[in-house]
This record gives sequence, structure tokens and C-alpha cells, in this order.
Amino acid sequence: MICAETPGGNNEYLYQRPPGRTSKGRQDRMPTGEDRKSIIQSGPLGLSDGRLDFSHRILQYASQDRPKLEFLSEVMKLVLEHSGCDAVETRLKDGSDDLRCEAHKERDGTGDFTIIADSGSGASTADDTGFPDIRKVMAAVDLSCGSVPAECTKHGSIWLHDIGRMISPDAGSDVQAVLGGMSSGGAYRSLVLIPLRFGEAQIGMILFKGRRENSYDPVKLEYLETIAAKFELALIHLLSQAKLHERVKELTCLYGIARAASEPGLSFEEKMMNIVALLPPAWQYPSHACARIVIDGHAYQTPSFAEGMQKQVAHVTIKGRNRGVVEVHYPDQRPFPQGKPFLDEEQSLINNVAGQIAQMIEQKEAEAARSELQDQLTRADRLAAIGQLAAGVAHELNEPLNTILGFAQLIQKNEHMPEQAARDVEKIVEASLHARTIIRELLIFARQSAPSRGRVNLNRIIEDELSLFESLCCKSCVELRRMLAPDLPEITANKSQMLQVISNLMINALQAMPEGGAITLTTAFSHDEVSLMVEDTGIGMSEEVKNNIFLPFFTTKDVDQGTGLGLAVVHGIVASHSGRIVVESEPGKGSRFVLTFPYSTSTEPEEDSR
Repeated sequence: MICAETPGGNNEYLYQRPPGRTSKGRQDRMPTGEDRKSIIQSGPLGLSDGRLDFSHRILQYASQDRPKLEFLSEVMKLVLEHSGCDAVETRLKDGSDDLRCEAHKERDGTGDFTIIADSGSGASTADDTGFPDIRKVMAAVDLSCGSVPAECTKHGSIWLHDIGRMISPDAGSDVQAVLGGMSSGGAYRSLVLIPLRFGEAQIGMILFKGRRENSYDPVKLEYLETIAAKFELALIHLLSQAKLHERVKELTCLYGIARAASEPGLSFEEKMMNIVALLPPAWQYPSHACARIVIDGHAYQTPSFAEGMQKQVAHVTIKGRNRGVVEVHYPDQRPFPQGKPFLDEEQSLINNVAGQIAQMIEQKEAEAARSELQDQLTRADRLAAIGQLAAGVAHELNEPLNTILGFAQLIQKNEHMPEQAARDVEKIVEASLHARTIIRELLIFARQSAPSRGRVNLNRIIEDELSLFESLCCKSCVELRRMLAPDLPEITANKSQMLQVISNLMINALQAMPEGGAITLTTAFSHDEVSLMVEDTGIGMSEEVKNNIFLPFFTTKDVDQGTGLGLAVVHGIVASHSGRIVVESEPGKGSRFVLTFPYSTSTEPEEDSR
């Protein structure tokens, strides 16, 4: 690179070829922010009144909690004023976007300020931060044809005396990517490009532009580097304050969510409303933001919520299943100078919020499952105790009851017994049979060992059992209907238990029709199941009664009409046969019990009914 010798032979701030640079213009180590900051304490100009005023004012701007764009607007005008240049441009990295800010003077001396949001330049000289690499720029300058007045200072700045003379067929595209169209007849001829660094990382660059060629000398260049160093410190302070402010908002939001989640007196719905209210204040533009949380179809949203084109979304996923979504919207069509309304950190925050909500749902469902399991264990312990008591009582009562029934039946054989005595003995026999039925139900309920099973046909069992109920249905004005499927496959079951199931369902249906009606028994089968449906036209059941009918000893009948064990026994027998039972009922319209049993084509001997 050819460097112009400064007046008086002073070359203190300019390098004809900086140490470590190769013939292609590369440099082994780029200056760090610490190297640049040393400029503030050194320089031939000393601390003039202008520098003191600039330092004081830029420190004032840096110490104020201002939005980034407002800060850049004021500081760039200040830099333009104190630099004496025709224009000053700053290029900063803002998330995934490149932010360009420019302040310039018109030829009549008036000024203007412009902010342009660019989504990356795509230049071949850009490094992984999105900014032109100074070493690549200098390499491109070295490739220019002829004598190019361009120099690189020891602090990493580039000084271009005449941009118009740098264009060549070999280096034009790379240089144009950096100069942004200033050459080839552009408004500016001289340029000083100073990188802005935070430690080893480049966070941007500042460009000082002049309309005339050779607008800058070594003294002016050192002054511009001093201004750039102060601007860099103020910018780092601003970015740090902005990140700290966003971090505080994020932590405040997460802390509020943690408090809401751990509040024992709040319902899940109240917790969701508290959380959704915490979201807008945690975002970049809280006065314009609104939020919504949707969980399993239920929406919780901020007041005056409205959907917008600009929104940020995170899904609430539990065990691979999408259970809902967390959304933050900007409903109004306001412009966003940065090029995008949301920060990268805000996406991480909303993902975190969705994860916290997922944990709350899992904890809520785990507590519900634990409570249900505890209830089941308590109920199982109670039923086990009841079963043991029932088995003992049943065995103790069975022997005297058989004696009573036996002697009553012997008395009935006396042909010369008075008519009134015969009626009384008949009542004794009926009561004894009823008591024996209750004892049999208690024994089935308390049974622990599995009964023997064989191949049985439900149609045959129904016909055998209904023959005992036909006279009873006739006396009760109840019509008995059969709709039995022909060629019904056999199932593997205990025949006596199937008889007990049909008997209990028939008794339950008869008791539900005190004014008469109809009972319909239907059988059907599919490719792997056999079903039995018992339907009545009785009084029906309410939803509350229907939810409790299978609980042992639950009954809506009088004490002398039922024990509450009949349907509990039915449910237990069906479950023990790997079957299902579904109940449909409506008050005033009757009830329908649908029992389904699996069957297989394996051959087993039919159980002996004897």
C-alpha cells in the first residue's frame, strides 16, 4: 500500500505497512477496544474546550435511560457537529438486522438525520458478525490499480483520501460493498472508517465522510479516532443498559410466573390470568403489546386483546402432545425502525413461559391423578373390609336360613293346612328366597378366587333366565321382548355368574317401572365381540345417580327393597370377564345397559349348567 507522507515527515499515526501486514494487506492482529481507548488519554491536541464539551455532553446522553433510536439521533448529531465532517454514518448490529444511522450536512449548512434498517448487506467482505472485515477491505484496496491514496492506522482505522481513484475492475465489487455507492460520482470523496469494538468483538463501525478529496490530515484523523472512542464507550454503555433493562423485565416476568404457580389459594384459571397479565410488560413495546394463552381450547387473554400481523408464538407441549399456545401480539400497524418488532431474547422468554405453563399443567394433572389414586386406595381398603365382613356374615346366616327355608317348604306339603297359614308360609318362603339371593350377592362380592369358566352361549342363558321372570313381568304389566341374534358366538365365561348378571339387570329394570312398561333384551356380535343390551322404559336416572350406581351399597330404593349390591356385582362380574359396561339413561325416558364381552375362536368345552 502506498502511504502519503504527512507534513513535516510526521508519521506517528500512520503506518506505511503496519507490523504483521502481508503484501496482500492482511494484518495478524486487529486492534481491540482497549487499544482504541488509549486514544482518549493521548494525542497532540490535548483536552480542548471542544473536547471537554463533547465528552460532557456524550456522557450525559449515555447516563440517561433513553431508547436506542433516540440516543443515536442525539449522539450522531453531536458527533457530526464536533467532527466537522460533511456526514457521519454508523452501522450497528441489532439482532439479526444491520442498523444504519446517518447524520449529514447539506451544502447550505443545514443538517439531517436518517435511520435505515437493513437485513444484512450480503457483502463478500462481511465477517460472521455481518460487518465488513477491515483486513478484507484493506486487501481489496491493495488490489486496486495504480497509486491508491489509502492508509491504515495503528488503531485499525482506514483512511481513504480519494474514493473515486479506488475503483478498479478487480476490486470494485468488494469496495462498493463497503462504501455504499459513495464513489463513482457519489457525493463524498474522502472517508475515514473506524471499527467499533467491545473487547475482541466488532459491534459496528463509524464512517466520517468528506465531500472533498484529501479532507483529512493526521491531526484530524487522531481527533476523529478520539471522538469514535468516546462514542464507542457511550454505545457500549447504552447496549449494556438496554440488555440489563430487558433482562430485568424478563426476570420480573419469570419471578411473577413462579409466584403465581406456587400460590396455593389460586385456581388454575386464576393463575393463567395472572401469567397472561405479566407478558406485555416484559416485551420491548409494552404499551402496544397484548397477550393470550390458550390451553386445551380455553383462552386467557389481556383486556382489549386483538390479534395482529406481528406476533410471537410458543407452543405448550406435554409428552409430545400440543396442549396450547402462548402468544404476544402487536395489533396496531406501527412501524418498527429496527426492522423487526421482537428481540431474539423475547423468543427465548416466551419459550420459557410456555415451558413453565407445561410444568404447571403436568403438576396439576399429577396432583389430580395422585388424589384419584388415593381415593381408589381408600375405597379399595374400605371394600376389602366390607368384603371380609360380608363373607363372614353370609356364611353365618346361610345355615339358619337354609333351615328356615327347608322347614317352610315341608310345611307347604301339608294338604290340610288352613288357608291363612298357607299364605303365611308362602310369605316365609318368599322372604327366605330373597334373603338367600342377598347372601349369594354378598358371597359373589366378597369372592377372591376366580370361578371356573367354559364356553357359554348368551342366548341360551337368556332363555333359561327369562323363563323365571315371565310370570313376574306379567303381574307387573311389563312386556318382555327378545331380539336375539342368530348364530351368536360363544364366549368364555362362568355360566352362574352370567345368570346372576341377567337376573340383577332384570330386577333393576322391573323396579324402575312401577307403572308397567317394556324390557327389551338384545344380543349382537362383531368380528371379535359379543354384546348384550338390556333396555327399559322406566323412570330413568339423573347424571348424579348414574355416576354412582356401581358403588357397593349405593341405592335409591327403600331399605326393604334393595341392598345396593346388585349393580356392583354386575360391574365386578363384567370386569372380571375383561368386558365393558356402558350405561345410557335419561330421567323419564328409561335406561339402557350395554355389556360387551370378547370372544375367540379357540375351542373350549361348554360349561356344564348342572
